[in-house]
Amino acid sequence: MTHQPTTPQFKANSRAAIADGGLQEQMTKALGNSMAKRAYASGALPEFDQLRDAARDLKNHTLAHLDLYLEAYESKVQADGGQVHWAETAEDAREIILNICRSVDATSVNKGKSMISEEIGLNDFLEEKGIAPVETDLGEYIIQLRKETPSHIIGPAIHVTVPQVREAFRTHHPHLPIDRDLEGLDKLLLEARAELRAKYFEAEVGITGANMLIAETGQSVIVTNEGNGDLSQSLPKVHIVIASIEKVVPTLEDASTVLRVLGRSATGQEMSVYTTFSAGPRREEDPDGPEEYHVVLLDNGRSAMVGTEFQEMLRCIRCGACMNHCPVYRSVGGHAYGWVYPGPMGAVLTPSLIGLKQGGQLPNASTFCGRCEEVCPMRIPLPKMMRHWREREFERQLTPAGTRRGLRFWASAAARPGVYRAGARLAAWGLRLLSSGGRVKRLPLAGAWTDVRDFPAPEGGTFMDRYRPDADGKRGAKR
Repeated sequence: MTHQPTTPQFKANSRAAIADGGLQEQMTKALGNSMAKRAYASGALPEFDQLRDAARDLKNHTLAHLDLYLEAYESKVQADGGQVHWAETAEDAREIILNICRSVDATSVNKGKSMISEEIGLNDFLEEKGIAPVETDLGEYIIQLRKETPSHIIGPAIHVTVPQVREAFRTHHPHLPIDRDLEGLDKLLLEARAELRAKYFEAEVGITGANMLIAETGQSVIVTNEGNGDLSQSLPKVHIVIASIEKVVPTLEDASTVLRVLGRSATGQEMSVYTTFSAGPRREEDPDGPEEYHVVLLDNGRSAMVGTEFQEMLRCIRCGACMNHCPVYRSVGGHAYGWVYPGPMGAVLTPSLIGLKQGGQLPNASTFCGRCEEVCPMRIPLPKMMRHWREREFERQLTPAGTRRGLRFWASAAARPGVYRAGARLAAWGLRLLSSGGRVKRLPLAGAWTDVRDFPAPEGGTFMDRYRPDADGKRGAKR
């Protein structure tokens, strides 16, 4: 399993994904009703848009005072007997976690789903150091067996078909009868549950991510639908929470506001099945819980986003709604994006974390239809920030030479209204000439579009021709 960014290959990755009929069928099946579920769940809550405004505002306030809330959170964690570790880079975070594991002679680690652990390449690192990481989320467990990375931040294995899951189980569970019956989703689920249940009692360390960190109480919050996160953090000797610095919120009430928009946006649920609040190690009167509680706070480029045009990206709560509604993501899947964060949110966040040279293709992977911003529970203006990245890419001459030439040609024509309008009329005439039944099926220099979809032909004159007033001064009279 590799975590090295391959984002510069996005175009090649996406072409391969579009040509993969099996992937196309699975993506359609997996995401088929995601938009309808989100629309129903949000529509059933009359104050949903007001909650979105409140969630946006509270995160903006937190980011404006991020240092103060992080310090307050650290103080509460320490007061409850936990430890906070500050990691400036991914390398720092890996070393901190390794040292904690070695302090208890850990040979295995149970993990809840965590995109931050994917970001820092934790699994590969621990394996190299002789510590076996076990993903306990079912989707993460499946892709771990297949040595793949997640293709979606909520459903990491949405690209995997049922026969592929069955094959993975037969390959990686060799101690079970080879001819056992694995037909039916219930049998696959029961087998995974039995395999993972034994792992829960073997691991010395449990690692979870955090949907939020609450400064007021020192608690970390995780939401799951399987309960694996609870077992991963309560059974081992040591619980490690790994989270990025922007996950902090001021109060418990603020956390509840975010939770009310999170489930509806992510999976179309009012709330996830499990919402778990954790704080500190086990006390004497507690029936269970870890003996040690550690929080690793990761920066990894995020503090550099504060105060910039990309600060609003730090409001993201990783619900995946932008991916579920994005026509590009739904066509190519998550692996085409080449790193941890796919879809519109990844197109903005990835260049911020690994640099524009590595991630510069991703902001171009958008039709700018605006669906991502429309459904984002935190009202993040994703298209605007993708445009910012495109501008920077052009300024640094990282945009392909052909694209730069085309933009210069367009700018030159746009600065000369007569030339621009004449060119628009010529283009409209040419498109009508090439059309059949109102659609252009083959268009020179635009094969990347017409290979997979038709191009609509103009129905009449150009916009300016239609808008030009007639003799009576009325607009839109010319047809």
